[in-house]
Amino acid sequence: MRRFVSLPSKEMFKKILIANRGEIAVRVIRGCHEMGIAAVAVYSDVDRAALHVRKSDEAYPIGAAAARESYLDIAKILDVAARSGADAIHPGYGFLSENAKFARACAEAGVKFIGPTAAAMDAMGSKTQARQAMERAGVPIVPGTSRGLESFAQAEQVAARIGYPVMLKAAAGGGGKGMRLVHAQEELKSALEGARSEAERSFGDGEVYIEKAILNPRHIEMQILADEHGNTVYLGERECSIQRRHQKVVEEAPSPIVDADMRRRMGEVAVRVAQAAGYTNAGTVEFLVDEKKTFYFLEMNTRLQVEHPVTELVTGLDLVHLQIHIAAGERLPFTQEDVQIRGHAIECRIYAEDPDNNYFPSPGKITLLLEPSGPGIRRDSGMYEGWTVPMDYDPLLAKLIGYGSDRDQAIGRLTRALSEYFVGGIKTNISLFRRILSDQDFRAAKLDTGFLDRMLKRKEEPHDAKGDAEVAAIAAGMFNVLGPIAAESGAPPAVNGTSKTDSFSNWRATSRREAMR
Repeated sequence: MRRFVSLPSKEMFKKILIANRGEIAVRVIRGCHEMGIAAVAVYSDVDRAALHVRKSDEAYPIGAAAARESYLDIAKILDVAARSGADAIHPGYGFLSENAKFARACAEAGVKFIGPTAAAMDAMGSKTQARQAMERAGVPIVPGTSRGLESFAQAEQVAARIGYPVMLKAAAGGGGKGMRLVHAQEELKSALEGARSEAERSFGDGEVYIEKAILNPRHIEMQILADEHGNTVYLGERECSIQRRHQKVVEEAPSPIVDADMRRRMGEVAVRVAQAAGYTNAGTVEFLVDEKKTFYFLEMNTRLQVEHPVTELVTGLDLVHLQIHIAAGERLPFTQEDVQIRGHAIECRIYAEDPDNNYFPSPGKITLLLEPSGPGIRRDSGMYEGWTVPMDYDPLLAKLIGYGSDRDQAIGRLTRALSEYFVGGIKTNISLFRRILSDQDFRAAKLDTGFLDRMLKRKEEPHDAKGDAEVAAIAAGMFNVLGPIAAESGAPPAVNGTSKTDSFSNWRATSRREAMR
């Protein structure tokens, strides 16, 4: 593919502020450094020692741990941009990334927002407004209302017309908040009240709409890029059907069920969606796909997605670099015909949460970190050994991605990498991914949004002795390295009040517990 060529009237940014934290902030900082751009970090009181702060060129405190007093405080972030001399802001995902007010404030402050315009966010930020725009553009949408429900009587009428089951959704929603699946008329009233109440608490907007529930569909999304000169392309799809509580857990590209013709049709619809919204920069158009492979527009995410690495691996494109180039006013250096899909990539979201305790968050100090590597393995991480995971934010720690020439090789490499991954001191969901990747339905690509719930209800298979051997091998390797050092030194010296003998004993006990799970 051709490289970007700067337009004579534009200059590349000298310094970019990353208005985020965790693994995505680290990811964007690395992208900036690869392009020779200085990176500015912001941090809350509990993030002073975070990895993104350590990786940045400059870092500024912005307040208390509560996001509303730090990462969601527009005035504080723009103040740092002014004091640091940043000429652009990358919002990452979450926090202010889809906040039209923030995009407008950046424009008013003379700082480039690396993302779509506020107008495009307004058009796609409300699900009801987006549905209205897509109806006008002739984009296929799930049957239902394109405006908020005005009354329970209206909800009853629409539900009777489109047929149960139906789904109630918050117009300003995301992440499963304000969503209710309704199987019968007698459930509708309480579900509507609950959805409105949760939407109001979560988003400050109680607007709820109704649509036909497509039971156990596949959730497939299309990555698009649009420059500021009218050029829009799609970069292939991602399969995001493995979800828990409407949150994605595992993503892969390409989708096992999408052939070249379906990819083209979905891609063309995604481009039409973006153009109807006047969209620029990176975005994702999400679809629900039924058993007959009929797809319906679901929503558009006006930001970089958590799962963008799988698209990067199968296209060979760097989406963060592309975002920055587009924001600097440059044209896309390639056309749709230049985009090629090669190989297969699968991503696991590593969370600080306890699978044995209903996936409850597990903050705390990381006492030991063994990270996988090797052919076809990528890690996007925001953690390090000795760091204390705060309890104030989303518990996403890292993303582990396996890439191969085909899906089977990607699964094999990712399975091997998961066996090498160990995070001590806190609980993680790594064991969940070992189970998913060994599941026969997953390996056969029999996926839909109900897959994970069904899998978790099944009795877990007997623990694989091979996994025990791998844990034992890791422990043995650690003792081979550390044992002679301890023996030579006699009585182990104390480290932070804890002797090395205690540390080794903790490691031995932890490895045994892991092997017995």
